[in-house]
Amino acid sequence: MKPFAIPVVALGPGSQEESELLDYLPLPSGMHTYRPPILPEPEQLGELVSARSLLARVLDGLTGYRIDAGKAHPSYDLMDLGEADLRLVNQALGEGEVSANVSGNAGSVLIQESVYAGVWRVRQFDTANTLLSDRIEIADIPNAIRLASGRGRRAEALPPPAEPGVINAPALLAEIADRMAAGVVDETHVINLSLLPFSPEDAAWLDAALGRGGVSILSRGYGNCRITATGMARVWWVQFFNSQDALILNTIEVTEVPSVARAAAEDLEDSRERLAEVLEWIG
Repeated sequence: MKPFAIPVVALGPGSQEESELLDYLPLPSGMHTYRPPILPEPEQLGELVSARSLLARVLDGLTGYRIDAGKAHPSYDLMDLGEADLRLVNQALGEGEVSANVSGNAGSVLIQESVYAGVWRVRQFDTANTLLSDRIEIADIPNAIRLASGRGRRAEALPPPAEPGVINAPALLAEIADRMAAGVVDETHVINLSLLPFSPEDAAWLDAALGRGGVSILSRGYGNCRITATGMARVWWVQFFNSQDALILNTIEVTEVPSVARAAAEDLEDSRERLAEVLEWIG
C-alpha cells in the first residue's frame, strides 16, 4: 500500500460554468466483487502447521466477534511466523476493497482489508520505516483508525479570512462546529456539498479551516471512495468517484468513522462462511 493524495474538488451548482448542453457523466463500467484467494494445491502445502493453526484461530475469532466499539478486537500476531507459513497466510487472506494509512509523529500504520470483510492486515512502522508489528485484526474498522478519528481538534481554530468567491463555506463550518458541540458520535451527520452552491473558493477555504488529519482511506467498490480525516475530531471529507475517476458525490461527514469504510454485520457473516471454505480446502 502506498499513501495516496485526496484532492478536495468542488462539485455542484455554482462550481461549474453554465452550458446550454447537458454533459452527462459516463456510467460506471465495473465493480469490485469477492474473488476467492488463489491457493496452492493441498499436496503442495507440506507441514505448515503454524499457518493452519493461526487461520483456524482467526476463524474462531471471526465466529465469536460482534460489532461493539466498547470491546477489544481479536488480534493475531504474525511476527513469529516462518516465511513459508506467512506466505500461506498472505495467500489465504488476499487483498480486499479497503486500504488505509494512519500517520503520526511516531510513525505510520498501514492497513489492508483482506478478501474477507472485517479481517484486516495491520502493519505498524516507526519513522525510519522499520516494521514494529504485523498482525491480523478482526473488526468492523481497525482500532488505529477509530483512535485516530478522535485525536483532532475539539473546537474550531480561528478560520481564515473569507476571500472573494467564498459563499457558503463559513455557514458550513458553523454547522459542523454545532454538530461537534452536540457531542453525538453514534449518529452520522452528512453535509452533501454536491447539492449546494459550492465554489472552488469555498472548497479551498473550508479545507484550510478544517485542516488535515492523519488518516487516509480508500474504498474500492463501484468506483472509488476516498476518505480523508480533517483536523477536527470525527470530521471526514468523503468523495465518491465513478470508474472513470470523475467525482460524483462530495460530502462532509461528522461521525466516528464513515460507514462506507466499515464492515457490516452481514459482511462478517459472509466472511465466516468463506474463510471456513478456505480452511476446509487447505486441511
